[in-house]
Amino acid sequence: MKRVVLTALLALTVSSCGYNRIQSLDEQVNSFESQIKVQLQRRADLVPNLVNTVKGFAEHEQEIFDAVTNARAQLGGAVTGGSLAEMAAANQTLTSALGRLIAIAEDNPEIQSNENFRMLQDQLEGTENRISTARQDYNQAVQAYNSYIRRFPQVLTAKMTGAKAREYFEVTDESVTDVPEVEF
Repeated sequence: MKRVVLTALLALTVSSCGYNRIQSLDEQVNSFESQIKVQLQRRADLVPNLVNTVKGFAEHEQEIFDAVTNARAQLGGAVTGGSLAEMAAANQTLTSALGRLIAIAEDNPEIQSNENFRMLQDQLEGTENRISTARQDYNQAVQAYNSYIRRFPQVLTAKMTGAKAREYFEVTDESVTDVPEVEF
């Protein structure tokens, strides 16, 4: 009788430890992180075509073309490296450089009427939306994972297995998060 109670208690303890759930949530976070990488790489792959299209109409803007090219290379390196902080920073750098490139294009009616440019701009916009969705999905998965491993009794299992809180994919550029100052 004592052995049956002890076995039942052990089975209950093992089944409520949450190990399998921690592994499932961790894999979900990894999957969403991979989606962010895929979308950032897709964005980086679109950039050379966009630059070349604009370059054909605005040769005098070499500084901006160089900035976009360098930002794209930085993003490619960050995606390969896998650090979320580096990816977020590189993504923000590319966003800034692309903003300047798009501004040039918007000032030039010939570029605006070019079918290739419009198609690339639409693809880039769609990719931006995919990146945003992938970031949201990833951050929600991280929130679920982090919350789960902090609850009792899963916190014990997490400590025993070395499961650590995962970092969120956050915007790193202060110019995006700071309130602009207006001076008169």
